[in-house]
Amino acid sequence: MTTETLELSLPTLAAARIELRPIRMSDKGLLEMYAGDKRVADTTRSIPHPLPPGATEAFIRRSMAADRREHVWIMDGTRAQLGEVVGCISLTTMEDGPASQVEIGYWVAPALWNTGLASEAVATLLKSNPLGAKTVFAEVFQGNDVSARVLTNVGFEYLGDAEAFSVARNAKVATWTYLLNCA
Repeated sequence: MTTETLELSLPTLAAARIELRPIRMSDKGLLEMYAGDKRVADTTRSIPHPLPPGATEAFIRRSMAADRREHVWIMDGTRAQLGEVVGCISLTTMEDGPASQVEIGYWVAPALWNTGLASEAVATLLKSNPLGAKTVFAEVFQGNDVSARVLTNVGFEYLGDAEAFSVARNAKVATWTYLLNCA
């Protein structure tokens, strides 16, 4: 299966100002620029800082693989003259087989923080539910009140506190965990 075929296996979803479209290799430069920003990396578990050479290309290849567990969409703001890549959102299956339980993750380019793009992307992806998930989990690092509000505003319920390892921070970080039942 070619990467072109794989990139087309996820639907493109239209939101008010952005489209959520499958990731493609041509996104590499803008993804490197934004994911390489410490402010973005520090809000995630998996983005290292500094971003090592080849990390972005490896992420794109994993995201386009036929056996992927993480299904990635680019927040494309071209229609609203915001830029071709303004963020990233994903659904990661939490078990083998049908994607009945998934975890949502997202980040937005810092220049567009507090503009509602994350809320728009999360609401659009959840409404479409392209993997047919019955349960969606999410977590945000404690102190990231804006991302927590994104989740509660679309119906997520707070489950409790936990912790997760942040590669960029090289430390365990306290998190808030959320749940949304789609069934």
